[in-house]
Amino acid sequence: MNFLTLSQIKAQIRMEPDFTLEDNLLTTYGESAEDTVLNVCSTTYEQVIEEYGKVPMPLIQAALMLVDLSYQQRSPISQQNLYQVPYAFDFLVKPYMKLTTNYGNNNENNNNNGRHYCNL
Repeated sequence: MNFLTLSQIKAQIRMEPDFTLEDNLLTTYGESAEDTVLNVCSTTYEQVIEEYGKVPMPLIQAALMLVDLSYQQRSPISQQNLYQVPYAFDFLVKPYMKLTTNYGNNNENNNNNGRHYCNL
């Protein structure tokens, strides 16, 4: 993980720090949450550090929210069990989102008539 720590994750999900049985699972959730936040913002960890000097707290909070959601809802979504990322997530990451000229892929030949799209 680049910007989350296991101690932050355990505090978020209210797990005792000395309970280590699920550390590998929590690390997987943490890495996935970091990647998701950076993908939503159309940026990389290195670019965030270059621009802000550190990872802004709203992005850390958004990633922790995703970890908590993943930990609490381990099953695939079905019609009977439909959950969403909390709306607060959008408010946390929106100020850090970058506009991109490619929507849906990184194909340089993508003809979008100069429009800019936000990858959310």
